[in-house]
Amino acid sequence: MRLCIALALILMTSSVGVGLAQEAVTSPPDKAASKQPDQSSPQLAAVRAESKAFVDAFNKADAGAVAACWTVDGEYVDDAGETFVGRDAIAQAYGTFFRDNPNAKLQISIDSLRLLSPTAAMEEGRSLVEVPPSSAAIGRYLAVHVLVDGKWQMASVRDVTVATAVAQQNVADLDWLIGTWVAEEHGSKHESVCRWVSGQSFVQRDFTTTLFDGTQSSGVQLIGWNPQAGHVQSWTFSPDGGHSVGAWTPTEDGWAAQTQGMTGDGISTTSTNLLRRLDDDAYVWRSVNRTVGDGVISDTDEVVLKRQPAEK
Repeated sequence: MRLCIALALILMTSSVGVGLAQEAVTSPPDKAASKQPDQSSPQLAAVRAESKAFVDAFNKADAGAVAACWTVDGEYVDDAGETFVGRDAIAQAYGTFFRDNPNAKLQISIDSLRLLSPTAAMEEGRSLVEVPPSSAAIGRYLAVHVLVDGKWQMASVRDVTVATAVAQQNVADLDWLIGTWVAEEHGSKHESVCRWVSGQSFVQRDFTTTLFDGTQSSGVQLIGWNPQAGHVQSWTFSPDGGHSVGAWTPTEDGWAAQTQGMTGDGISTTSTNLLRRLDDDAYVWRSVNRTVGDGVISDTDEVVLKRQPAEK
């Protein structure tokens, strides 16, 4: 039951065209929206760039480049509690991992990033490591960054694996979300119509957003189980050519989705969508940790989504 409830939330929220989130992920940020204390500071922008460099090195299976993201005497504690100190030890650990897990890919979502001093910062977030053909690990991490000779590097990183309750389910569970859903906020209306496609292997969601001035935009989303990655996944497409992919993990009171994509102009986008159930016919949705290119986008307000009665 929890999975089918969450899937309804997924379909309503992990798109580049949902209500208040649409502008943030389909167009570059304006200056007013991106002015946030700390998050827009040059120091934290440099820390984010270093975190991205780590992800890029990981996804290239370059153990040396991964280790170079640490300080010379940096410390890494893996999800099993084993500690590696110094770049050589860290490079060896990642080299072994890449050898044993070819084609592994990493995604991270930064939940908190703050300066502790002019030369130190703390980052907390979630990670998703996918190892083809059928393995995926979800975790949390805490990283301390320090400024060394004008460059931000990681002094300490600790990983913790998060046990996930997501297991492969019969696609019949998706039947719960078939129908029409509506959200109305600040004069804008978002309508989604969900139906089975491909012999009931996927749900297709056609969505339309109508702004207060009557302007409309639309898009389409597919949702289903990704057996290779081992998690629920969404694929979303907007009419301007933008698209995104979402990987979903359960939380205490709903779900969190880490999405990555790009606008129709080729600008990269990321976000974390948070979903909280109110009852069988209503949900609260919010999008945080949003970026477009190198810009940070303000978090959205909470949006209430409601199921519409079936037509008689």
